[in-house]
Amino acid sequence: MQNTTKALDEQSRHAFMVVVGEHHRNRGYEVHRFGSVSHGVVHHAHCPVAVTRPR
Repeated sequence: MQNTTKALDEQSRHAFMVVVGEHHRNRGYEVHRFGSVSHGVVHHAHCPVAVTRPR
């Protein structure tokens, strides 16, 4: 687990919610993807996780 993901996982034990962003790659069409941190937090957090989209 990456350091950032591990730190967010540990902090999620004391949080009501963790909010992370997703990657947005526009190559002629919209593609929304979880990055490695978002993916790890979604799978390991001890509280609800909100994944936000870019504007």
